[in-house]
Amino acid sequence: MLKNKKLALLFTTGISLRTWEKVGNLEREVRPYKELTKYFDKIYFFTYGDSSDLNYQNVLNRDIRTFPKKWKIPSKIYLFLLPILYRKELKTVDILKTNQMNGAIAAVLTKWFYKKKLIVRCGYEWLTNLEYRKSPFLKKTIAYFIEKIIYKASDKIILTSKKDKKYIESKFNIPSSKIKVIPNYIDTELFKPVSLKKEVERICFVGRLEEEKNLFNLIKAISSLPVKLIIFGSGSLKKDLENYSKRQKANVKFMGNIPNQKLPKELNRSNLFILPSLYEGCPKVLLEAMSCGLPCIGTNVAGIKEIIKHKENGYLCETDATSMKNAISDVLNNKELKERLSKNARKTIIDHFSIENILKEEKKIYESL
Repeated sequence: MLKNKKLALLFTTGISLRTWEKVGNLEREVRPYKELTKYFDKIYFFTYGDSSDLNYQNVLNRDIRTFPKKWKIPSKIYLFLLPILYRKELKTVDILKTNQMNGAIAAVLTKWFYKKKLIVRCGYEWLTNLEYRKSPFLKKTIAYFIEKIIYKASDKIILTSKKDKKYIESKFNIPSSKIKVIPNYIDTELFKPVSLKKEVERICFVGRLEEEKNLFNLIKAISSLPVKLIIFGSGSLKKDLENYSKRQKANVKFMGNIPNQKLPKELNRSNLFILPSLYEGCPKVLLEAMSCGLPCIGTNVAGIKEIIKHKENGYLCETDATSMKNAISDVLNNKELKERLSKNARKTIIDHFSIENILKEEKKIYESL
């Protein structure tokens, strides 16, 4: 049904293939589209990178073509010009898809200009995040009207969590039939349990070093425990977190960004994974750790509690340092609990989050259009 069709992915504003490589996500982000070339005639990537994005063809395959930014102008201006500058290519496309809300304006304009089908995918819901962050009223108002236009213009909406689905149904009056919840996928052959020697009492965190990840409380929580916290990721709070770790005399090691292909080894060397966030969408790092069979602790917040069933496939705690400390002690000191969480975590991912199952659901949406 799709073999003579073309799919276009319009990248998030400012994001390029080079950006994906820099943060270590290139293989992970590209993988589903390489799989989808089995069904589509061609897949086009419209990125915000320069001509160097064309050098990544060896990571893609012959049925994926990249169209980088044509002019050296700010990305927030370029997104309005993209549908015109690449009109020849976009006219041949059958289905448009966005990766995030940021950048979806270019996709909506393309739909309007050339009468194409549009799938709006949101890895996280923009307005919800602004509300969590207590952003200024004007910024939230602008986001509301932009999202309202984009959601209304779409033919289908893909969200990664049930709480986001409920939110946009009520906030924007979007019919339930238009929305499909498809969580993030996991490559269960890459992220799997491996027989590696685990470092004694090693705890692992992977993610951006930003306020919403709640890392100051995590560092405080482990400061009085005989454990080592390994942090992978980068962000604006790195220096502050390093200084705080020293003041707390906590055993913390900051490793920077890590390519997604190398992450399974680091996860398998750990005894425990923890995600202390104040809020989440559908956190890939949590799913990846669970797929490796790690006992996982997550805070009892939106996004995480949709995945973790307390003391079944993971452990839920509150966002304060004391609750995290108690959770870490409880899991590490209970062999039976660790083994149960490990076994059930892996089973959860195989049953509900494998790339094969996720792409089956996504393929149904393409065929319906």
